[in-house]
Amino acid sequence: MDIERARIFRPVAEPRIVENAYTEDQHRRLLDVVRRHGPWTLILAQHFKSAEELIATTAGMVPEGVTPTLDMFLSPVFRGYFSYGGVCIRPEIEDCFYNTKFLALVRDYWKAEYAEPEGMLFNIQGPCGGAGAPHVDATRFRGMGLDNTPIWLMNTMAKSGLFKRWQARKAQVVTWYYRGSVGGGFVYWPEGPHAQPRVLEAPMWGRAAVVENEMMFHTAQTNGPAAMRKPAGLALNSVMEADPEVPGAWRISTDGTVIQQIPEQEFRFLVHWGANVYMDLEELKVTRDHTDDLTHEMAFDILISDLRARGEQFEVPTDPMTDKSFIGLLTRVYDVGIPLHFPPEPGEAQAA
Repeated sequence: MDIERARIFRPVAEPRIVENAYTEDQHRRLLDVVRRHGPWTLILAQHFKSAEELIATTAGMVPEGVTPTLDMFLSPVFRGYFSYGGVCIRPEIEDCFYNTKFLALVRDYWKAEYAEPEGMLFNIQGPCGGAGAPHVDATRFRGMGLDNTPIWLMNTMAKSGLFKRWQARKAQVVTWYYRGSVGGGFVYWPEGPHAQPRVLEAPMWGRAAVVENEMMFHTAQTNGPAAMRKPAGLALNSVMEADPEVPGAWRISTDGTVIQQIPEQEFRFLVHWGANVYMDLEELKVTRDHTDDLTHEMAFDILISDLRARGEQFEVPTDPMTDKSFIGLLTRVYDVGIPLHFPPEPGEAQAA
């Protein structure tokens, strides 16, 4: 592990725990949207075109001689969105998105003057393995965001430490609903991936954390019965939806065939609300007026210059955004390494 680079990944403040983040009525309406508008696709299928892009986004390297594929990283966690482009797309939950309580929480977290809702998504899953994939969320930069830039590139830029001047200030209120008896908590490394992790333990029902997940490695804790964590037949095109035949239950399907039925007790629901944060009016204006934005060309020029200064030998690709060899080079050079310490895995004995 590159300890100095690992030190970059520390949030602006310790995560702050909030109980009853949403009211019971808000939770009911949020979950109702998920039930009515499925099915939902895998996170993996939504964000990555190659295994190299996925590896660049997380931590650690594939062993030498192994050719990675996305299938190697399949995990039954699915995602959907409550907003698009900073706008709530489900009128029945507008109070959850344009959330004055959350805005106050993130302003205080950063000690900033201004904040605005930026996005709101959800993850749904049944039993699943967890702590083997620590990651940071998509780091954004002025001029470069999810609307025009792949996650792997933004996270590589964050790992390099070369783009701090343009990095956006972000904060999230992440809320969990899970009543299963095995695992299901939130594992995080607030002092950097070289330091000891902490665990927000389940059961969590409306418990939330105010965080800066772009700069803090984190992962879901393993949850549910071990025999159910890797459903046979899971594929990149698998989907998850409410089970129309069992009230409260869910199911995963591949090519129209149900491969797993998930009882309500084992259903884990995560709601991720995110905000843009501005320390003062000057910072807000620089962002809104686009007077100091990055472009893709600038970003690659900075990275290529740094690689050459390090003595790396390589050919500049014609399409650096998708070139697997170049992505692999950037990953090798700027990787911070897998976190050194992991908490114990939850055991089935917890179910007793």
